[in-house]
Amino acid sequence: MAAPLGGMGAPHRPVLLEETVKFLAPERGGLFIDCTVGLGGHSEAILKSSGETRVVGMDLDPAALEYARQRLASFGERFRAFQTNFRAIREVLQQASERDPQGILLDLGVSSLQFDSPERGFSFRFDAPLDMRMNPATGDTAADLLQQLPESEIAKIIFEYGEERHSRRIARRIVERREQGKPITTTTELADLVRLAAGGHKRNQIHPATRTFQALRIAVNHELEGLGEFVESAVDLLIPDGRFVGISFHSLEDRILKRELRRLSGHCECPPRLPVCECGAREVVEVLTRRPVAPGEREVEENPRARSAKLRACRKL
Repeated sequence: MAAPLGGMGAPHRPVLLEETVKFLAPERGGLFIDCTVGLGGHSEAILKSSGETRVVGMDLDPAALEYARQRLASFGERFRAFQTNFRAIREVLQQASERDPQGILLDLGVSSLQFDSPERGFSFRFDAPLDMRMNPATGDTAADLLQQLPESEIAKIIFEYGEERHSRRIARRIVERREQGKPITTTTELADLVRLAAGGHKRNQIHPATRTFQALRIAVNHELEGLGEFVESAVDLLIPDGRFVGISFHSLEDRILKRELRRLSGHCECPPRLPVCECGAREVVEVLTRRPVAPGEREVEENPRARSAKLRACRKL
């Protein structure tokens, strides 16, 4: 393994690693695409499974991608990395002069490097600028959104992406601060505001700011935009008997993955009275997971961040 970057120790074990390898079946060899390579844990397992595997890794975060490059350097040309969003999968394949992937992996989680780097602003464990961008070089920060968006839009983001029942109260407090000339700019300021707006932090319960931070991260990085279209595009790229694995950490993400895999397995979701299917259902995959696969107790104990993970997989017909 590569030497740790930025003082970071060994990364957490990748979420649902054994299950991911099982469904992808990389021992067959060929090309695999890790659309959110992160710290490279899943890619490393894929490359180790057979000397005939190749992995194209993608990630928007330049720090994570550099870590993965160093970690997987011993595999030489069998691993290539590209800094871009997972939605650019077709463009990356063209750039890499590759085609016909055997497997495609999408892990929608946030890496340990992002959570554990105070300056990135993903976690309220540190007092830091409220950033949350996967790519720190571009786009609005979470602080920018809280400064620019109207109260109703802030409340909508927190409610829809965070499923936070106190979303309106939190949004009201944020805008009040802004109107007083004291906008929220740090993680601690936001965490304290949410704690006061949503109620205290009881023992053995998640911190009251957890859902709000999650919602802002999703909004900042446009994480749900185009996810359904991506799943269909990924399936179209696979060769027959190729596998797609998606790992989600949020109910909205899982809902999209479930809906798209059902539709691509031929389940029409149109109202029964419609004479013609309008949802685009077509039977091109076999769903391999009737229910989402979740981490076992031991994995959650070793890595509490895995507790909300859900894996869904399919095989192209």
